[in-house]
Amino acid sequence: MNRIRLLPEQVANQIAAGEVVERPASVVKELVENALDAQASRVIVEIGAGGRSLIRVTDNGVGMSKDDALMCLERHATSKIERAEDLQSISTMGFRGEALPSIASVSRFTLVTREASDQSGEATQVTVTGGKIANVSTAGGPPGTSIEVRQLFYNLPARRKFLRTEETESAHTQHYLTLVALARPDVGLTYVRDAATVWQLPPAQGRDKFESLQERMNAVSGQLTGLIPVSFRATLPEFFGEEESASDRVDHSLHIWGLIGSPGISRSTRDDQHLFVNNRPIENRGLNYSLMEGYHTALMKGRYPVCCLFLEMHPTHVDVNIHPSKKEVKFHQERSVKTFVTEAIRQALLQYHSRPGAVPTPAPVILRPKIAEAPDVSSGGNEELPVPPETTTPPLVLRGEAQARLETQIPLPSHPIHPWPQRTDPFPGPTSASSPAAPIGGQALAASLLRVPLRLVGVVGRLYVVLESDRGLVLLDQHAAHERILFEQMLERMQQNSQAPSQRLLLPETIELSIRDAEFLKQQLGELSRLGVGLSEFGERTFLLDALPPFVKAQNPKLFVVGLIDELKSAGSEVNSLRLGEHVVAKTVCRHAVKANDPLGGPELEKLVEDLRKCEMPYTCPHGRPTLIEMNFRELEKKFGRSQ
Repeated sequence: MNRIRLLPEQVANQIAAGEVVERPASVVKELVENALDAQASRVIVEIGAGGRSLIRVTDNGVGMSKDDALMCLERHATSKIERAEDLQSISTMGFRGEALPSIASVSRFTLVTREASDQSGEATQVTVTGGKIANVSTAGGPPGTSIEVRQLFYNLPARRKFLRTEETESAHTQHYLTLVALARPDVGLTYVRDAATVWQLPPAQGRDKFESLQERMNAVSGQLTGLIPVSFRATLPEFFGEEESASDRVDHSLHIWGLIGSPGISRSTRDDQHLFVNNRPIENRGLNYSLMEGYHTALMKGRYPVCCLFLEMHPTHVDVNIHPSKKEVKFHQERSVKTFVTEAIRQALLQYHSRPGAVPTPAPVILRPKIAEAPDVSSGGNEELPVPPETTTPPLVLRGEAQARLETQIPLPSHPIHPWPQRTDPFPGPTSASSPAAPIGGQALAASLLRVPLRLVGVVGRLYVVLESDRGLVLLDQHAAHERILFEQMLERMQQNSQAPSQRLLLPETIELSIRDAEFLKQQLGELSRLGVGLSEFGERTFLLDALPPFVKAQNPKLFVVGLIDELKSAGSEVNSLRLGEHVVAKTVCRHAVKANDPLGGPELEKLVEDLRKCEMPYTCPHGRPTLIEMNFRELEKKFGRSQ
């Protein structure tokens, strides 16, 4: 008796629908991707009852002929790829040819399409019920394609039962459309829910892509402030595999651009982190870690950055065919990509402080009232701290200049880098944490805050220094500011040391790790030795720990090594002696920094501000708390009812 048989085509399509069509938002995603691949400049999405009763996507793309309209309903029928080699270089949103037949097999499906070059005015209409073509006819219609999906999962009651409420399903659809709206500001997008228009977004009219992105972000998320433009280029290390020879090399350039939140702008979740690879919204845990690493010491614990970032590379460097719904991607040189993203974010934040402003050089603090004199504590915390030296491996450096180069794995090309459009105040001004103009939370600061004259007004609560600028009111936390100053001073001393101090353990410890951790640690042994950590191989998966830096107090050596491995993995190739000692330095400067209730006189406050201006990351303390808060005159007038 034969027990193995071929599945009927309809059953196979329904099984495929289980992978492709998870919920109504999945249908919207597949149809909108097809519209974008069809070069549509306008897309209209309509849903009813959360997508249960109606999903309709209409576009003005190239459209299809009658033969293509029938062929697109066959499994694995696609115009995107022809050969297996094409899977190595996918530049379209869709490519598998499963979406339309899968959707049609679990719904009442109607397709109306007309080629843009067809001047007859007649469109092709195809009606499908449960995967079976019910009718093919001629209908009137504009150029482009309109697909209507009714009664989703009507023939699969079990799947329909697992759908959530109408509000939940609508929220999933709107979240996806938000990503599309951000990815393609050049495309007009209309969203209609239950016959009510939610969005009607015209193509962005910004003078450049940063303005267009800001305009689209404001349209879908409200007026956002305190965003920093990011734009850097690099070159991936060249790799020649079997599929690529030196004669047909692909482009190895890598470009990241977009907008990120300035120090102090953060969320308690990752909901406002939007990442795109070649305009495809993606999920990649490695990039999330890289983003956090770029914000190192600029965010409080438990907070996440806000960003809308676009990573552009040749399609051969990224695999988008690893997930049925194409949400996740895999980079062929993931370590290099992660390192590049981290360094680009870090350099953008460093440039934020030195961004051109109204005053080309740091302006002095202008003392207005006379403050009582107090002992000078600004030089506190200068005791020598036993720390390891900077690693001899040159750090990865990314500069926003034409001659900039990534000096380790990712050398930059010789063409100019354009960090952002050079014009006056291209983005909205500062706002406070309580301002309704900053719904994403946090404190936004103008980039030139420490580059304009500041007049000392007084001290509130013997902690908060009140300053006045030509834009409004500025509050400075004297403890947080002094923490940042001492933190960077100590790190600089650590970098200047030439030898890594190391202290032998009285009783060496053997540590057994998993295979993956052991292989990773073997690659880091040389670096760890230079940092004062005495680790050596003691077997296939066993290591001997016999020395530690003096400032490391490890009661449980195994937990220390496992934690060190996690730290190294999350920070990537740029981990050095600073990372091993940063938490100790942060605690040390917290003890030595001026405290609340420490009275500071005018000269001390003036020196505090001047030293803060010299810091690379002056807007947060080492723990990520803000050092400065600004409230401009517009906000003050609004709070006092002088403006609406």
